[in-house]
Amino acid sequence: MNKREGSCETYLPLCNFPAIIKEVVADSVPIRFKEGEEQKTSGFAMAVQYGAFMEKFLLQPSSPSDQLPLTGLTFAVKDIFDMDGHVTGFGNPEWLRTHPPANHTAPTVSTILRGGATCIGRTIMDEMAYSINGENFHYGTPQNPCASDRVPGGSSSGSAVAVGANLVDFSLGTFVGTDTGGSVRVPASYCGILGFRPSHGAVSTSGVVPMAQSFDTVGWFARDPVVFKKVGLLLLQQPEVEHQKPTQVLIAEDCFKLSSIPSERLTQAFVNSVKKLFGGHLIKQVNLGNYVEEKVPSLKQFMIEGNAGNEHSIPSLAALARSLQLLQRYEFKINHEEWVRTYNPHLGPGISERVSEAMRATDENIDLCHSIKIELRRALAALLEDFGVLAIPTVPGPPPKLNTDVSELHDFRAKAFSLLSIAGVSGFCQVSIPLGLYNGLPVSISLVANHGSDGFLLNVVHSLYNTLEEEVKASF
Repeated sequence: MNKREGSCETYLPLCNFPAIIKEVVADSVPIRFKEGEEQKTSGFAMAVQYGAFMEKFLLQPSSPSDQLPLTGLTFAVKDIFDMDGHVTGFGNPEWLRTHPPANHTAPTVSTILRGGATCIGRTIMDEMAYSINGENFHYGTPQNPCASDRVPGGSSSGSAVAVGANLVDFSLGTFVGTDTGGSVRVPASYCGILGFRPSHGAVSTSGVVPMAQSFDTVGWFARDPVVFKKVGLLLLQQPEVEHQKPTQVLIAEDCFKLSSIPSERLTQAFVNSVKKLFGGHLIKQVNLGNYVEEKVPSLKQFMIEGNAGNEHSIPSLAALARSLQLLQRYEFKINHEEWVRTYNPHLGPGISERVSEAMRATDENIDLCHSIKIELRRALAALLEDFGVLAIPTVPGPPPKLNTDVSELHDFRAKAFSLLSIAGVSGFCQVSIPLGLYNGLPVSISLVANHGSDGFLLNVVHSLYNTLEEEVKASF
């Protein structure tokens, strides 16, 4: 066995899948094991143990070459991406039963394959991408490799677990498992790995089941910062460029007060790393809630409707979250109302209520939601400019315990969406970076950069990561 430095747990190496496949036809086939081989293959047994996969198969590069950037790497894709000949299940058995196999492969998956990587399967996700918990009522919940009694985060739960448990080198997810409202950032934080939500529109979502197009993005996970950057540059179709030093690093002090983890524990190692690499003069404190309230006038309606006086919230960011959720419900209804009403699917706890609420959505205040998106993007662009970075907590605390009643998670979810809506509504890029363990549970920090500054943000992570890891070890 081996243990990756800085990881949560000791892992077995991934088994050599090509050596145990009985038959390979074309590029993509179900894995067929020799009789009795399942019991002998540690990597396969481990995959079963963590429950990350819906389906195991091999999809290999059509033109393997040592010159390709991802040669020798393995990856998995969320059950939201179309793959030729496979049914995209969208996390629900009724959806799986009522849809035909895809007749093409999502361009993002094809891009990764052309980059030299090998896909080994499709991963479990939250039903219809409508949760950030990572629990699936029908297929089971993938086991969090950092904390087995805690949720792995969703909706890209299986993808994050597969990376965190060292079953693959990287995974694709969408915020809609993909990243619509946090489907990459949340599980990355909970599983102690890197997770990137690109700028809205920066990576193609063609061939991905839509959740809410105003927010959907295709993101990715990795353990290793070098792999993380390689995958990102390939998906973003950007060449390697000279690293640009940040012009400012803003710490959203009010946002860190939303977290149950002491602010110093989340920021100290990061601040020390920035001082070492870029200089302490770049660091500034900012009250993001006040700034957003001042610069995004269309939020006022949502602040009036919500409980702006809640002492545990940031009123403007809570209003931002309400606008995101309203537009998300409306677009989800447009995308899936016909299927929901035709098949009346059996949905798990929490998901059922959210889908029912979405089916009642109207177009009231939808224009206002679009105005908020425009105003917020303009305001944050003015704040950060081209090469500024905003530091916030990814989530408001450690991963919740498994099977926690939905009602008990209300406050946690409200705070989470206040944080997640910053990049979600603005369309800015965001990366979740692991910061080790606090009281035995994974914690992280997030960096947000301007829309279109994805390559810059990837370079910042690449520059910071090793120093940040050293600072975490030295400080805690």
